[in-house]
Amino acid sequence: METLISVILPVFILIGFGYLAAWRGFFTKSNVDGIMRYATSFAVPVLLFRAIASLDLSADYDLAMIASFYTGAFISFLAGMLGARYLFGRNWEDATAIGFVCLFSNSVLLGLSITERAFGSEALAGNYALVSIHAPFCYGLGIAVMEFIRARSTAKRRIVPQVLKGMFSNAIILGIALGFIVNVAQISLPSPVNSAVTLMAASALPVAVFAIGGVLYRYRPEGDMRIIFYCCGISLFLHPAITWTLGTNLGLSLDSFRSAVLTSTMAPGINVYLFASMYGRAQRIAASTVLIATAASVGTIWLWLLVIP
Repeated sequence: METLISVILPVFILIGFGYLAAWRGFFTKSNVDGIMRYATSFAVPVLLFRAIASLDLSADYDLAMIASFYTGAFISFLAGMLGARYLFGRNWEDATAIGFVCLFSNSVLLGLSITERAFGSEALAGNYALVSIHAPFCYGLGIAVMEFIRARSTAKRRIVPQVLKGMFSNAIILGIALGFIVNVAQISLPSPVNSAVTLMAASALPVAVFAIGGVLYRYRPEGDMRIIFYCCGISLFLHPAITWTLGTNLGLSLDSFRSAVLTSTMAPGINVYLFASMYGRAQRIAASTVLIATAASVGTIWLWLLVIP
């Protein structure tokens, strides 16, 4: 119970404040969109830039940790896509969007916040390593599969440019890429620039978590409840179970194990709705899954924290 109160509830209370502000009209739709845009297009990319720029690349990129997490993510994508196709009778394009819902954990806005509160900021190195390839991996996989399905009767040469365009028009990926450049080239930022980066990075998580509440308010769960609960089950239970099993068998260090498993327990992020909207497929399922899984994760994250060493 202490874990629930001290670690999880503060994050979800902040989400609740955002939800309440949107519900009572203190924040309009455009206000919420504005602060979410600030978070996802500016503050969070700067946070990730700062984190990646200072990572010890040789020490923090634990290949066994990355394999544990992303094998679970890939299997979850397949389970979501094939389940949507063969259990629920969706066409392949809808099924791919639903697979993306099961693939994309909220590794930044919730994953970093929960891990920091649970294990301290010194435990975030593994999270940053996972996050640094999360968007490229997930968008690369989702866009490649969707474009392959859509281009079955057209020239396949369109797929690679579409994948690259989708990935490198994403501000988070640009922030990560710049962080790698600064890290590898050992570039030292001028002190005023470094201070400005630190100030903006400090605002990223609280602003983003507050904005999630405002965004979730506009989504009403309706219809398709069986497939929505199916996606929630994959995201909240199957992915972390696979990551836990692989991490145990691969002998991850305690910090790597915590980062991999706890990140995999996060509900789907807002990006799943953006992906669904980009292709006009399964948007209601994506939005409703984000809302329901985020609410349910108050309890499921607590349960996972009780058993994580």
